[in-house]
Amino acid sequence: QVQFVESGGGSVQPGESLRLSCAASGFTFSDFAMRWYLQAPGKEREWLATITRPGTSSAYADSVKGRVTISRDNDKNMVYLQMDNLKPEDTGVYYCNRFPPAQPWGQGTQVTVST
Repeated sequence: QVQFVESGGGSVQPGESLRLSCAASGFTFSDFAMRWYLQAPGKEREWLATITRPGTSSAYADSVKGRVTISRDNDKNMVYLQMDNLKPEDTGVYYCNRFPPAQPWGQGTQVTVST
């Protein structure tokens, strides 16, 4: 069964950094692009970043471009999101998934950015 386990969230102040991790299993990891998503309080889940299967190319939503970096380790079936200069609007639950997405989604990891 496909499984995603996100970790690394926490409560930080504006301007600080976090590195999120996602452990994927139940499929051939290197066969799929991977994505990170954010579900902010009271909002729909939104796409943040994508990384290609070999990890040689990535794309970002305008809201995070220049502040986050997605990476992956195909040997460990892991995908990461390095988040710098965090802002209060980055608060929410972060999820990873493959693309095209699979069910079920993971439990996500909570990030709270506040003073």
